[in-house]
This record gives sequence, C-alpha cells and structure tokens, in this order.
Amino acid sequence: MLNRVGDFVIMAFDVLLACFRPPFRIGLLFQQLDFVGVGSLFIVALTGTFTGAVFTLQSVYAFSMFSMESMVGATVTLALCRELSPVLTALMITGRAGSAMATELGTMRVTEQIDALKSMAVNPVQYLIVPRFLASLFMFPALTMVFNIVGVAGAWVVGVEMWGIDPGNFIAKIQWYVQASDITSGLIKATVFGGFVSLASCYKGYYAEGGARGVGQATTQAVVTGSVGVMIIDYFLTVLMY
Repeated sequence: MLNRVGDFVIMAFDVLLACFRPPFRIGLLFQQLDFVGVGSLFIVALTGTFTGAVFTLQSVYAFSMFSMESMVGATVTLALCRELSPVLTALMITGRAGSAMATELGTMRVTEQIDALKSMAVNPVQYLIVPRFLASLFMFPALTMVFNIVGVAGAWVVGVEMWGIDPGNFIAKIQWYVQASDITSGLIKATVFGGFVSLASCYKGYYAEGGARGVGQATTQAVVTGSVGVMIIDYFLTVLMY
C-alpha cells in the first residue's frame, strides 16, 4: 500500500511539473476537453434536472408541514451549489470519463505502447496524462455550473408549475439566501475533484498489468477509488470552507 501511495504521489508531482514544461500539446488538450466535457454534458444535465426535481419534491413535503413552501427554492439551490452539484457531477464523470481514461492507458500499458513512446523519447506522462488532467480541471467546474442551472430549472418546474409555489417568492428567496461564495465554494470543490479523479484514473491505467484481466481490474479500481475519494475529499473541504 505504501508503494502504491508513493507511486501516486510521485506521478502527481511529475504531472504538475509537466504542465509547465514544453512542448505544450494543445491539440491533445482540446481532444480531452471534448471527451471529458462535451461528451459528459448530456448525462450531467439529465442527472441535474432530476436531482433538482426530486429534491424539490422532498423539500415541498417537509416545508409544507410548517407553511414555509417559499423556502423551497433557496434550500434546493443552496444544496445544489454547495454539495449536490460538485459531488454528483464528479461521480457521473468518474463513471463515464474516468473509467475510459483507465481503460485507454491500461490497454496502452499491456500492449507496450507506453514503452514505445519512451523509446521514441516522448514523455508518456506529459503526452498521455497532462491533457487529461488539465481537461478535468477545466471541465469539472464548468459541468458543475451546468448542473446548478438545470437543477434549479428542475426545481422551478416541480415547485412553481406543479405545486403552485409563488414564483416571486421562489426567486426572491434564492436571491436573498444564496451568496456568490456558495457558488464559488462548489466550483472549488469541483476543481479539486477533477484533479483527483483524473490522477487516480490515469494512475490505475498507467500501472495496469496482467493483460485484459488487469485492464478490467484497473478500470474497476479507478471508478471505485475516484468515487470514494470524492466523498472523502468533499467532507474535508466542507469542514475547511464552512
């Protein structure tokens, strides 16, 4: 276990150094931005819409017992911005893009393509991992904002259109209680999650061994490590921020 932790820390340090070392592979970065961000847009938007909708259903039921339905909008928006959006976005992307990162790098490892890159004097960390790392840093917070927007839209549809909450109160409470710091804290969390998920996924794939079976195990470990790590990191970030 100590060896694995040490290898992960060393690889993370190498990735951070390689981000500022030429050549800068802009084309590879844009390919990963498209894969991680644009490719995950639909599943994030769908998840965000129904997360806001179902959370609103539960909130309306709870607040109706105290005749405080006007607080539903602010409550749902705060929950989305602070916790639900960054965490659920990270989990969705981990399942979709993180697993693909581990599979791609694992396949390249067991078929000796990574060794071929080294033989051609190409740094495999800079060529393979850095674009995925930077793309995750950029796209996790961007998709988190998409989650926020569609989540609030889903909350509006359920709360205002279906349950008849006054739209003026719905919007006014959001403007009153939701601060810019609530949104930025969620974006900071999403950025940290993006860095961790990409590093964990690439690490598992980069050090895969044992043929097709090893690639499958690396993919499974990448998803589990990324998902559990997001939950653990979220707790400590919440303690630090609030």
